[in-house]
Amino acid sequence: MAARDMRAAVVLFLVLTVVTGLMYPLAMTGIGQVLFPRQANGSLIRVHGRVVGSALIGQYFRGPGLFWSRPSATSPTPYDAEASSASNLGPHNALLRKHVAARVAALRKADPKERGPIPIDLVTSSGSGLDPDISVAAARYQVARVARATKIPKARLDALIKRYTTPRSLGFLGEPVVNVVKLNLALWGMDGGHFRR
Repeated sequence: MAARDMRAAVVLFLVLTVVTGLMYPLAMTGIGQVLFPRQANGSLIRVHGRVVGSALIGQYFRGPGLFWSRPSATSPTPYDAEASSASNLGPHNALLRKHVAARVAALRKADPKERGPIPIDLVTSSGSGLDPDISVAAARYQVARVARATKIPKARLDALIKRYTTPRSLGFLGEPVVNVVKLNLALWGMDGGHFRR
């Protein structure tokens, strides 16, 4: 290769490194900070100025007076954003069946009076293992247990679920979902901060 060709290759490499490695990321970061600052900084949820979570990442709730999240596939800590992954267990996998059976048993134990069908998203994890949302059916399934534990009337809990329900994207994509982190924070405010995770 001629020296001239080598020089041209090095110059092109340096130019592309500056453009794609520095200028483009800085431009995208700047645009994100100006146009979408909340989203660009992690959609953080603050209570009295303190960060308590993100609207994009679920949390592990198991108190009887709380709405429970979707199971998390991250291990060993649930909802660990540094370990985001699916379980990769297929529908016929014996380990998945075992996990689902254990989750069903935990839901039945937490609310023996609720004998209706359990929504699938309460016993299976999402693709990321971090999903903060559950279906409206999954939220409503838990109303009786939460009402008994918190003494908050079911009608008020139903209204709270409705308030924190996100409709289908563009009116037709996906299903309506409820953000459990936001729902439990609102519930905490109604319950005077008595519940525990």
